[in-house]
Amino acid sequence: LMFGVRSVKVGEVEVPGPELFWMSAWDVWYPLFFQVVLIQGQGVTALVNTGPPSDLNPINVLWRQQLGSRAELRRAPEEEIVPALSAVGVRPEDVTHIILTPFQLYTTGNVPLFPNAEICVSKKGWIHYHTTHDHPHDARWNSIAKHVLVHLVTDAWPRVRLLEDEDVVVPGLRTWWVGGHHRASIAVEVESVDGPVVISDSFFYYENVEENRVLGINENMYEVLAAYDRARKTAVHLVPLYDPKVFERYPDGVVAKQ
Repeated sequence: LMFGVRSVKVGEVEVPGPELFWMSAWDVWYPLFFQVVLIQGQGVTALVNTGPPSDLNPINVLWRQQLGSRAELRRAPEEEIVPALSAVGVRPEDVTHIILTPFQLYTTGNVPLFPNAEICVSKKGWIHYHTTHDHPHDARWNSIAKHVLVHLVTDAWPRVRLLEDEDVVVPGLRTWWVGGHHRASIAVEVESVDGPVVISDSFFYYENVEENRVLGINENMYEVLAAYDRARKTAVHLVPLYDPKVFERYPDGVVAKQ
């Protein structure tokens, strides 16, 4: 199956260079554009991530503590998930699949809004989340909010799918475990008429992959380098989930048409 792929902006932030590029760019701040990616075709409307929650305060309290007030997540009203999707002709009830990577409030924040979607998450990441009491990179309730977690393990549980390290969501839409950025980080590989598209959070900017510049905020640089190597060999089109240049390379975020 061939799919259309479109990236949609749902917020932005600035981060210091060493978060983006390991042990470099110490005095530079870089913009990140948070994105959800719409994958459509053959009766499938899949969404990579669900965007930040309506209340940004839990995210910003933590990020201010870590990086200062410059690193606050900002979002225009039209970038909230429902109007952002409405602008490209999609309603929450239309979404057939959600793929989450990684587990953070800016990806998991709106999961309950999608009543008909199969919710696809890394099995490895899910086990790590439920078996780790203390972790230097993951604040539990800044990964999945309490009400979202309750939803996932109660009402939505029949729709939760735990992905193997190599998995097929539907024919033409594959996932593979990456790690690197977080234990729940995966790559989403999509067949399009313009060639394979690879989407992931383990590369923030094109330079991470194209110039092999290791992501600064990584948990395992060997996993990161392996992911970059595979992405370079696989993808005709890359979608780094935070790079503003996605919208420069692909006007209106349209990576591949249906």
